[in-house]
Amino acid sequence: MAGPEDEAGRSRIGNAAFVLALRERGVRDTAVLRAMEQVPREPFAPPHLRDHARRDIALPLAHGQTMTAPSVAAAMLGALDMQAGARVLEVGTGSGYVTALLVRLGAGHVRSLERYAPLARAARDRLGPHLNDATVEVADGLGPGGIERQRFDRILINGGVPALPPHLLTALNPGGRLVAGLWTGRGCRLVTLARDGEAPPARLDGPALRLGPMTPGRGRVS
Repeated sequence: MAGPEDEAGRSRIGNAAFVLALRERGVRDTAVLRAMEQVPREPFAPPHLRDHARRDIALPLAHGQTMTAPSVAAAMLGALDMQAGARVLEVGTGSGYVTALLVRLGAGHVRSLERYAPLARAARDRLGPHLNDATVEVADGLGPGGIERQRFDRILINGGVPALPPHLLTALNPGGRLVAGLWTGRGCRLVTLARDGEAPPARLDGPALRLGPMTPGRGRVS
């Protein structure tokens, strides 16, 4: 019968293999890969899908939401260029996996907004100790009332949007970055906006992403 040390050893080996597979798929950001090795994906996946957690695929969540594929999450986190102590806004908590990665990458604090109350509650339970550096709230992050004129160093929209919400651009601190998936006539692409001083952010279009669309408004479930 396997003991706790055997289980921990297998978990470490599995995480290392998971990260190696991501590297072979083109993920090169060493900080992101290290965070993914240190934060296992399995505890954040739905229990009946945990056998698939180390595959590079999106996993379905409740209420029609999805857990982003690891390589897509890595691309977005790499574009975010996290800095230690950064104040981060995350729109779309989902499972809480990316929230945990943001904490591991050195965020000073992550404010994560989820439109579905059951997903927010489940994410809080999964995050556990990571909640020392994160809050998960039920709110519409795509609406202007969700952030109450706060400003952030990094903003991550965990999904595709047809246009970048103006209030989120206003909420970006000088030197800050916003990363999202932007729907175009040709699908969804990675978009990064970097703000230099108080000037309007400069936009950089990245590669195509497989991301589900973000829906505005709070979910009608409790």
